[in-house]
Amino acid sequence: MANSKKIVVPIVAWYGDEKYELEFPGSWDVNVCNMKGADAPALSDKEIRAAFSSPIGCKPIKELAKGKKEVVILFDDLTRPTPTKVLVPYVLEQLADAGISDDQIRFIAALGAHGSMDNIAFRKKLGDEITGRFLVYNHNPYENCTPLGVTSQGTPVSINSEFMSCDLKIGIGGIVPHPYGFGGGSKIIIPGVASIKTIDLNHSRLNKSPTVGFGKYEGNIVRQDMDEAAKMAGLDIKIDALLNLKKEITALLVGDVVKEYAEGVKFARKQYATDMVSNVDIVVANCYGKANEMALAPLIASPLLKPEGGEMVIIAIVPEGQITHYWGRSFGKKFGGRAWLPKTSLPDRTKKLIVLNPYPDRTGGDWLAPYELITWARSWAEVIQQLKESYGNKAKVAVIPDATLQYFPDALG
Repeated sequence: MANSKKIVVPIVAWYGDEKYELEFPGSWDVNVCNMKGADAPALSDKEIRAAFSSPIGCKPIKELAKGKKEVVILFDDLTRPTPTKVLVPYVLEQLADAGISDDQIRFIAALGAHGSMDNIAFRKKLGDEITGRFLVYNHNPYENCTPLGVTSQGTPVSINSEFMSCDLKIGIGGIVPHPYGFGGGSKIIIPGVASIKTIDLNHSRLNKSPTVGFGKYEGNIVRQDMDEAAKMAGLDIKIDALLNLKKEITALLVGDVVKEYAEGVKFARKQYATDMVSNVDIVVANCYGKANEMALAPLIASPLLKPEGGEMVIIAIVPEGQITHYWGRSFGKKFGGRAWLPKTSLPDRTKKLIVLNPYPDRTGGDWLAPYELITWARSWAEVIQQLKESYGNKAKVAVIPDATLQYFPDALG
C-alpha cells in the first residue's frame, strides 16, 4: 500500500505475546489512543519484595502463616492478564519461611461463572511446575459452596467450601478497568469463588446504580457489597498487580483487601486512562489483555464514533475463542445464562461491525450483536479492503491498542 501508515498492536497474550501490523492508507487521519501507562517501567525484584515485606493494613504473609494448618491461594483465569506465575514464587517463599509445607497449600482458580481451566491453562497462568507440585482446583459455582450470611445490601453470600476450610486465605489478581469500576480487590471472592446465586444477586440487583461504571470507586455499591463479602469469607491478604501494555507489572499492592485496593485504584486511574479522540468514522478496538472477553470492547469504543454512526472493527485473535460464561452468555439460539438476553442490534453508534479473528468463533458473537449482523474477517487485509470500499481516500480513524485494558474518563464519567 503506497504511502501507507502502519500501526502495531499486541495480540495473543497467552500464546507468545506477538505484534500485529495494521496498515492504513496514507491519506487517512489515523489516531492511536495509547493509555498513559502503556510504556510504564516494570517493577524490579527489589520493588516487588518491598511490596510483600510491607503490606498495607496487615502483617506480611510469613507472619500471617505462622501456626496455620491449611493454606489456599486464589488466582484469576485467562480472562485477566495478571502474570500470576511472576508473583507465585514470592508467596511460596514467604510461606516456606513460616514453615508451611507444600502439602498444606492448594490453589483455586477464582473463575466466578467462567468455564473451567484445564492443565494447559493452569500452566500458562501459574508456570510449568505448580500443577505437579501442588493441588490446583477449579471453582464450581453450582456445587460445594458454604453459606455465610447476608450482606447489608441483601446479598446472600455462599463461598467455595474448600476455600472456607482453610485457615490462611490469600488472593492474587490484578486491578484493571471493568464495567463495574475496576477489577481486582474483592472481586476474587465475588464473583471469584462465590455461588451462582450470590454472583447473580450481587451483579444483577446492584449494577444499575449510578455509582457503578468504568473507573468508579467512591460509593460504588457493587464494590462495597463485594468488600463486605470478602471480609465475611475471611480473606487474609490480597495481592493486586497493575500492568503496562507489555503485560509487565508496573505497580504492586499487597495487604488488606479493602485498603490495598483503595491505593491501587489511585494508580489504576492514571495507568489506564486514555485521551479521547471524538467523532471518528472508524474505530479499531484491539483486544489483548482480555481478548476472550471481547464484549468489553464496544463499551470503550462506541463513544469515539460519530453520533450518526461509523464502522467498528474488533480485533480478537483468540485461539481458544470467547470464554464460556455461565451467567452471561448464550447456550442455544433462545437459551442462556441467568443474565443473558439476546442481542437485537449492533453496538451503539455502529453502522457496521467487523470482527477479526483467524480462528473463527461465530458463537462468540453472542457478546456483541445478532450473529447475522456481524461481518467476520480472518486477516487485516480483508478488513482494510472493506473499509476502503466504504471510505475511499478519506477517513478519520481511532486505534485503541487494548480496548479491554484501557478506558476514556472523558467518555465514561
